[in-house]
Amino acid sequence: MSRSLPPLNALRAFDAAGRHQSFSRAADELRVSHSAISRHVRGLEDRLGVKLFRDLPRGVELTLEGRSYLERVLPALDMIADATDDLIATPSGQVTVNSEPLFAERFIIPRLATFQAAYPEIEVRLEASARLADVERYEADIAIRFAHTGALDGPCELLSSSPLYPHATPEFMERHIREPKDLLNVPRYRDRTNNIWRQWFAAAKVEAHEVTEGGWRLKSPLAYEAGLNGLGVYLGSSECVSFDLEMGRLVRCFDIGVRDGAFFLVYGSRGPRRSAVKQFRAWLLDEARPYRQPLSAN
Repeated sequence: MSRSLPPLNALRAFDAAGRHQSFSRAADELRVSHSAISRHVRGLEDRLGVKLFRDLPRGVELTLEGRSYLERVLPALDMIADATDDLIATPSGQVTVNSEPLFAERFIIPRLATFQAAYPEIEVRLEASARLADVERYEADIAIRFAHTGALDGPCELLSSSPLYPHATPEFMERHIREPKDLLNVPRYRDRTNNIWRQWFAAAKVEAHEVTEGGWRLKSPLAYEAGLNGLGVYLGSSECVSFDLEMGRLVRCFDIGVRDGAFFLVYGSRGPRRSAVKQFRAWLLDEARPYRQPLSAN
């Protein structure tokens, strides 16, 4: 049976431009020129006899016909990609991961060599940003984000939820800290926007009616660097300090922890589809397993 199909490259250009609502970002994703995207889209419009995009002062947007066409074309392209992945024995390709800066720097980077050794054909593009990438428009395949309470909106999966403990360099610990109340008299740092130190002192049964951060408040990851360089005590979650604990650069001051939120894997509505993305997801979840507890746990 003969099918009336547009060229695949034209559909790929339309798909990327439609998701991004931008020819420039579509060109970046497909690694072609802006003019190539424009040429493919205009050719597709001529073939279909309809306008798929309307020009805006800054960029483009889908017309009603274009949006309807994209909604039907996108699942078909996903099916072709899935069928192709299933036939390829070795996962390959690029995986774009958008992560909270501290988690990227302190958890993923120290472990990434093990993934690369296991999957040398997969290129991991790690972006550290406080801005959540638009996973629906494929700005990233996976995003890693922190939530203080509950889960994030949209498709997501619990990654890690370990308690926060106070940490310091061995030298700082030896010079300044013997018991929990000593932490009232040293510089204190944290990687949370709320005053988590007040909760920690309550858990440690230390009277601290007016615990304020004052000049000691630094944004993550500068707060981490301050603690790592012996400037004070850093209150942070176990997964982000684990590598420096193993290397002996930090020690846990006391085995008194408090819980405050969790890190999540965030996906688009279609979830992680490509084999390379699935492999990275499985690897990351396995690496974070020791730090993952049910959110209802105390």
